[in-house]
Amino acid sequence: LNYNQIDNILLNSSLFLIFHNEVSQPPTITQQSPKDYIVDPRENIVIQCEAKGKPPPSFSWTRNGTHFDIDKDELVTMKPNSGTLVINIMNGGKAEAYEGVYQCTARNERGAAISNNIVIRPSRSPLWTKEKLEPNQVREGDSLVLHCRPPVGLPPPIIFWMDNGELPQSERVSQGLNGDLYFSNVQPEDTREDYICYARFNHTQTIQQKQPISVKVFSSRYCDLRNFSTKPVTERPPILLTPTGTTSNKVELRGNVLLLECIAAGLPTPVIRWIKEGGELPANRTFFENFKKTLKIIDVSEADSGNYKCIARNILGSTHHVISVTVKAAPYWITAPRNLVLSPGEDGSLICRANGNPKPSISWLSNGVPIAIAPEDPSRKVDGDTIIFSAVQERSSAVYQCNASNEYGYLLANAFVNVLAEPPRILTPANKLYQVILDSPALIDCAYFGSPKPEIEWFKGVKGSILRGNEYVFHDNGTLEIPVAQKDSSGTYTCVARNELGKIQNEVQLEVKDPTLIIKQPEYKVIQRYGHVSFECIIKHDSTLIPTVIWLKDNDELFLVGKDNLTIMNVTDKDDGTYTCIVNTTLDSVSASAVLTVVARPNPPFDLELTGQLERSIELSWIPGDENNSPITSFVIEYEDGLHEPGVWHYQTEVPGSQTTVQLKLSPYVNYSFRVIAVNEIGRSQPSEPSEQYLTKSANPDENPSNVQGIGSEPDNLVITWEVKIPMNDGFQSNGPGLQYKVSWRQKDVDDEWTSVVVANVSKYIVSGTPTFVPYEIKVQALNDLGYAPEPSEVIGHSGEDLPMVAPGNVQVHVINSTLAKVHWDPVPLKSVRGHLQGYKVYYWKVQSLSRRSKRHIEKKILTFRGNKTFGMLPGLEPYSSYKLNVRVVNGKGEGPASPDKVFKTPEGVPSSPSFLKITNPTLDSLTLEWGSPTHPNGILISYILKFQPSKLIMNIYTFYNITRYKFYFNAQTSVGSGSQITEEAVTIMDEAMASRQVDIATQGWFIGLMCAVALLILILLIVCFIRRNKGGKYPVKEKEDAHADPEIQPMKEDDGTFGEYSDAEDHKPLKKGSRTPSDRTVKKEDSDDSLVDYGEGVNGQFNEDGSFIGQYSGKKEKEPAEGNESSEAPSPVNAMNSFV
Repeated sequence: LNYNQIDNILLNSSLFLIFHNEVSQPPTITQQSPKDYIVDPRENIVIQCEAKGKPPPSFSWTRNGTHFDIDKDELVTMKPNSGTLVINIMNGGKAEAYEGVYQCTARNERGAAISNNIVIRPSRSPLWTKEKLEPNQVREGDSLVLHCRPPVGLPPPIIFWMDNGELPQSERVSQGLNGDLYFSNVQPEDTREDYICYARFNHTQTIQQKQPISVKVFSSRYCDLRNFSTKPVTERPPILLTPTGTTSNKVELRGNVLLLECIAAGLPTPVIRWIKEGGELPANRTFFENFKKTLKIIDVSEADSGNYKCIARNILGSTHHVISVTVKAAPYWITAPRNLVLSPGEDGSLICRANGNPKPSISWLSNGVPIAIAPEDPSRKVDGDTIIFSAVQERSSAVYQCNASNEYGYLLANAFVNVLAEPPRILTPANKLYQVILDSPALIDCAYFGSPKPEIEWFKGVKGSILRGNEYVFHDNGTLEIPVAQKDSSGTYTCVARNELGKIQNEVQLEVKDPTLIIKQPEYKVIQRYGHVSFECIIKHDSTLIPTVIWLKDNDELFLVGKDNLTIMNVTDKDDGTYTCIVNTTLDSVSASAVLTVVARPNPPFDLELTGQLERSIELSWIPGDENNSPITSFVIEYEDGLHEPGVWHYQTEVPGSQTTVQLKLSPYVNYSFRVIAVNEIGRSQPSEPSEQYLTKSANPDENPSNVQGIGSEPDNLVITWEVKIPMNDGFQSNGPGLQYKVSWRQKDVDDEWTSVVVANVSKYIVSGTPTFVPYEIKVQALNDLGYAPEPSEVIGHSGEDLPMVAPGNVQVHVINSTLAKVHWDPVPLKSVRGHLQGYKVYYWKVQSLSRRSKRHIEKKILTFRGNKTFGMLPGLEPYSSYKLNVRVVNGKGEGPASPDKVFKTPEGVPSSPSFLKITNPTLDSLTLEWGSPTHPNGILISYILKFQPSKLIMNIYTFYNITRYKFYFNAQTSVGSGSQITEEAVTIMDEAMASRQVDIATQGWFIGLMCAVALLILILLIVCFIRRNKGGKYPVKEKEDAHADPEIQPMKEDDGTFGEYSDAEDHKPLKKGSRTPSDRTVKKEDSDDSLVDYGEGVNGQFNEDGSFIGQYSGKKEKEPAEGNESSEAPSPVNAMNSFV
């Protein structure tokens, strides 16, 4: 078990403190200053050295290889419980006096650890040496190098050039890596007196300045005194200013940044290109700087060694330079030694492996002393880069240092060997609670320590069996992993650690929680600008966990915290984006996103342009505005006529949204301006700015007025009208100034000349003194100051109409039925119509009803028959009535005279229902019916028909009387047939006196006893009947009724559902006994179907003077064979009982 493993076991600072307070440990360096430590000479020097160990280590220092006694220097102090040195420069010390190589040693009873060699150097920012700088005089087109030569500082300064301001650099003028300023070719504008090189020393925050350098550039032509001629500037092929020659070498260390530079002179300015011979430049690590004059490769390795060629080229040629790059390497670790914790008698090893170029040498130290002169340890054996330990003892504890070094640097690593004999210890707190989400891994810790290394076992529950199997993973650091935790994984887990020195156990708790779910995720929304939108994020979570909800916009902007819904009011374009709902608990996190797209009407088009101007067409183009997330579906083009209707915009055309140009048709004599409106699903944009104006030339009218008509308004005139389309429409236009109309007319079929008149600003002309209703030929032609429109077509019109002169003759009426008649007439001569024949009108009205002599208001009805029709149907007539009618011809002016009145009569029809049916005076066996005559007899009433149906039979057990409910159907009849029915219901009841006597009897004791006996007999009879019925038998009463059925009773017809009838033309008979009525009130065939005409004189029934029927319903009568009818009888108690049952 090594110390890094122990560090992994120590899960938190409290466990770490427990471990280090109880277990001895050699020192370990935890913090130290860098190897090359440049300090500010104006501030105190702090050299860090921190270490840990048990017991806490003591510290000492060496300087330049000898002991550094800090007690003898009052300016040097060591921090308490630390090895960090503080050199107080600010109290009079000088940093230069403390330059040197320092090394810290941390020591306790278990060994000694040492730090790196820390080289302390104060930073320096020296001034420029004074020098005399001569002005630079250069011919235009030549190259120039201005040398900086900054003072040597520590660390090296940052170089930059300026004149009055920052000096701009380009492919022609740039600064090299050495700080010099290179001109590939100079230009006249390069002449100036103040080229200044600056050195910035960041460590001391100072800037040093070189003396200004003067540059004067001669013109492109110069004077040659020998031949008095001028020479132009000649172009030059490239030559390299740096590096010089054709090849050079470069050494760089592994992991550093490789910088290669080529700067060339030439005119025109050369372009630099880089290649690697025999390979490719490394991808993702290669960069070009300083206008491609510098090749930069970061994090170089040995594989980047090779030849790099830079090529400078212009139109006159090229040159190149090859830089051979060798990548060396300071030592770097392959395997650094790691701490060992061993038990007495165990074996172990320390391995120290490093690489570099050249390969580093490995040397070992023990407690800071070279191992060759360190105290002997029989358990230790050095084998090159490995120290092997066998059967160690507690005295073998020590700190070993491995040093790997070559000419480019060194590596120093401390690793201790700590020999301990310790019983097991579990560092995880007892009863620690672990909570995980269902179906996720559960990691249960058992941080332990012991020497020898303890064995770890896990149990489920306090007395459970040892955990084994594929469902568990046991880690070397003691952690138990359940890859997929389930609900039954919850519970108590026991960790047991044991070695040869002892045993210990610890219990922890595991709870498995339900996962957090987003059961309703936010949905994609499209919303119009200035609307409002809501996103929902409905969650489901474990009841023991407290969720927090966070809303993000575009995954970075915190939008809202703590709510499961997000509402945005007055949405703007800035709200467009992706909204994410994040739900966090202490154990898990879930998220869901939705996109909000804000749409709006498009922005107006812009940059309208008119091209291809012709007399009758022009091309309009435009640039669409922003569509605002809703595609533009079309563009609407409108125009304005600044000449005739300024400020009024008219629709011109519409084109698809993918089109941004359109060819427009134009009309003459219009001063056009155009504008464009974009349309998307949201609506129309604001109009664009108007285009420039375009005035078309005048021309003759293209078209004549449309819809020319000639219609007389009076019998002696002709009104000629026409339609003029509004100017600036795509149809008829004036095309020029002075628009007028030439109106011409002549009588048709008469050899007359055309009569013409020219009018303006009107669309109607009236011709007076014309004959009545004669045809005219008419034409209207447009003209303006430039001429006439094409010859117009002729139309036929008529002068004014007059009322018809003749009435239709030979009017005949044919009555089809009681409500319908057909009328015929002869047509009138067309000349007598004196206008356009529109049809005929039939006036008809009812004179009187033939069944009633009363007078009433006469209401005339009118039917119109279009065209030259000479017959028609008259519907809706009332039966049995007298009518009159006449016929008139109709033209555009009105109606002609009426034909003589024609009288006709309608035949009888069926009557309407009686106006009312009322039942009065109901008693036990009789009642009185009263009715009113039909409102519309529609003929001569010959009879009334009464049908009835017993609908319910009730037995009164106190009086032994039956009470029956009847339904009556009543209608009137003419010779044509029966009319509609009217219905009423009633019951037969006892009269008041009988009711009084029954009440008196009912109070007698003997009657009460008798009634009880009768009731008992009836109950016995009912039981017997019920038993017989269940056995398939019949009631005796029913059998008796079937045996003595009245042969004269007519059953109700199944097809028409009629009932027993009574006629007021014959004698009245009492109601006949009806059979039992089923519970659904369906009428049986045994119901009475007698008519009043079957009854003669001498019965208890008659008609009152008002026409009401008075009928007495009494007991049973004997048959009257001559009449063949059986009288009705009141139901007997037995029959009533049958009906009741």
